[in-house]
Parts: sequence; C-alpha cells; structure tokens
Amino acid sequence: MVTNDSFLKACRREPVPTVPVWYMRQAGRYDPDYRKIKEKFSLLDICKQPELAAEVTLMPVRKLGVDAAILYSDIMNPVASMGIDFDIVANIGPVIHNPIRTAADVARLRPIDVDGDLPHIMETIRILDRELTVPLITFAGAPFTIASYLIEGKPSKQYLRTKAMMYGEPDVWFALMDKLGDMVIAYLKAQAAAGAKAVQLFDSWVGALAPHDFDVYVLPVITRIFHELANVTQPKIYFPGVSSGELLPSLARLEADVIGLDWRVSIAEGRRRVGERFAVQGNLDPVVLTAPMQVIERHAAALLDEGMKRPGYIFNLGHGLFPEASLDKLKGLTAFVHDYSSSRFAAGVERSEAR
Repeated sequence: MVTNDSFLKACRREPVPTVPVWYMRQAGRYDPDYRKIKEKFSLLDICKQPELAAEVTLMPVRKLGVDAAILYSDIMNPVASMGIDFDIVANIGPVIHNPIRTAADVARLRPIDVDGDLPHIMETIRILDRELTVPLITFAGAPFTIASYLIEGKPSKQYLRTKAMMYGEPDVWFALMDKLGDMVIAYLKAQAAAGAKAVQLFDSWVGALAPHDFDVYVLPVITRIFHELANVTQPKIYFPGVSSGELLPSLARLEADVIGLDWRVSIAEGRRRVGERFAVQGNLDPVVLTAPMQVIERHAAALLDEGMKRPGYIFNLGHGLFPEASLDKLKGLTAFVHDYSSSRFAAGVERSEAR
C-alpha cells in the first residue's frame, strides 16, 4: 500500500511537502549487499526469480529513503519473447547472437507474449505492489535504443549499422520501429495492469541523432506509444537519454506526463524547450557523487532552487548510478533533498501568508 505519494503528486504537478527523489539504477553495484547477490546470480537470473527481484528492488528504498522504487529488470528482457537470442555480458552489455540486419530478420520477429514468456516479471510487480509503501516505477526500452542493440549486435558508440539502416533502408527501419513499438505498448500496458504506479520509457541512446533525424525516424513511434497508452491512468515518463537536449522541443506534443532531463541542459532550459505542461525529472551529473558531500549538496541545492520554481519537479540523476558511487553519500543526498526542499517550501508558504 502506497503511503508516500509525493512522487505521484509531482508527476501530476500537484503540491508536495518535499521534492521527491529516486535514482536511475538505484538497485545496483554501488550496494555491497547487491554485489554479494551478483556473486551467485546474473542479472537475468535475478529477473527470473520474482521474490529475489522484488527484494533487490526494495533494497534502495529501505537503505536510501527514496520516494519511488524502480523495478529491477533490464530493457532487453521483453525482446527474448520476440525471438531474439542474447546475453548480458559483464563489462560489455547486451550481446545479440542473431542480430537484425535485413527485412527477413525483421519479419521473423514475433509479437511479444507477456503472459507466456514474462510471467516472472509480472509476478515481481505484483509482489512489490503488495509490499511497497512508495510507488513502483516500471519501464521499457524505447525502440531506437533497443534497435541499436539488435542491429549492432552489442553496445555501440557510433551506431554505424543502425544509422546505415535508418538512412539506406528506411522501409526496413520503419518495419522494425513498428514491431518494437507494438512490443513496448503491450509490455507497458501489462506492467500497469499488474500494479505499476508509473511507467517510464528509457531511450538511453537516442541523443546520438540529429533533431531532424529524430523527428523523421523515431518521433512517430514514440508518439504512437504514448498515444496508445493514453488510457493508462498511471503517470507516464519519457527519458530521451544522454545528450538529448536538442531533441526536447520535438516532445512538446507528446502524450506523456514527465520528461527526464540529462545534466547537459538546465532545468529551466529543459522546461522552456518542452513546454509547461510536463513535470520534469533530473538532472544531477552522476559523477558529482564522487565529490565531497558539501560539493554534492551545493550542486543539489542549485538544482532544487531551479526545479522548485514551478510545480512538477522530481530530483534524480541525469543518467544512471555507477558502481563506484557511495551508498552513504546517496543516503545523505536523499536526506538533504528532503530537508532542503521542505524548508524552502515552508519558507515560501510563510512568505505568502505574511503578504
């Protein structure tokens, strides 16, 4: 039962007593207890055990005091249901054994079967729905980001094969986008039905595209996804990943509730680019967490001062936590965000009442 709903209120741009905070990859290798679990089980092994996946999801909520949980899973999980054979390889990431290179490869992709192939993920969500006192965020990988793995065969920095298909074989590209869009829609709807309190679409690498190319080759499927999710009552978040500031103006008509920002664009500029109807989430540079605590707090205070100028701000990082991050610093940062924002909100109320 959710007793702390500040995250959901912020998603809806409603008043909150404190700025809510959660961290991308908050269940991860910075936590010594998680590292012990990973000595016995791989990421995919954990995902297949609902009780264990739920426990890993709960760990940062208990340890850090964050205002939302993010489902422990991986964006690649649903593509196995489509007929993709892959492994998550340490220090590399997803490695695809049957990459998508041709129209025939795309044609062979099956529709996702959530009930048949992903019951363990749905069961994890149901467990967390019973046990959590903060909202559960579930997620899917966006079509461009998933396609970049499927086409390249592994993580890439240049996206040569991906862009070559996009530019040189647009019919194949759009067929792939359609199939991945269908997958995302079915997967996120199933997550919402199972008990998710918010859903997020991660597009980690779409910032590799020029704005025009994003508008032509990717935005149509993103628009369709959120349009098809319009009847899902839970808040919907789109995170266009790193280096995506130039893409933000294209999102102004998206039927989402929250836009995630990376650290390369300010909160004020991000809001200006996407428009005022969205809540925003972000955007501390994760590497700031290597600094002394007083420096971390100074950066956080600057973000909070900017974010709190309008309703609808969620404190987060501009991308995911890294293994070297300090659990103690994260716990301290969470407390600082709550204390600082609470005092600022209280001072603002007092000033308005005095007038």
